[in-house]
Amino acid sequence: MSQLYEEDYYGWANEQAALLRAGHLRAADIENIAEEIESMGKGEKRELVNRLTVLLLHLLKWQFQAGKRSKIWQITIRAQRTQIARHLAENPSLKAKLRQAMLEAYSDATLEAERETELPETAFPATCPYAFEMAMQSGFWPEPSPGAV
Repeated sequence: MSQLYEEDYYGWANEQAALLRAGHLRAADIENIAEEIESMGKGEKRELVNRLTVLLLHLLKWQFQAGKRSKIWQITIRAQRTQIARHLAENPSLKAKLRQAMLEAYSDATLEAERETELPETAFPATCPYAFEMAMQSGFWPEPSPGAV
């Protein structure tokens, strides 16, 4: 069973689905099925962090590069808000992970903002200046930061 898992994942997955549907639990590769289910859950959290990263990155750029604001940034912010809300609606238990997800996403967003804006790391706050609820509000557009370019 594990050999098929290693050599033909697609074939293994279809075989496991058929075994489970037929009620043949003893014949199923329970250990690898459990691992795959855990991996799916981690993937959903990664998706949340990735979408939050994009949102926070564009909010930072909006705030710290006010002179370069564009319709594309605005659309990206709106799209991420919609997709994050949809993702949380489909995975409500992820709401318990929001604090950690915001921390991870802000760390990633500041690195990307530093790269994209060419501003120094110190230009951005050490901690996220936007609460999750604030970042998700459709009417929230950060005011330009003093010294914004």
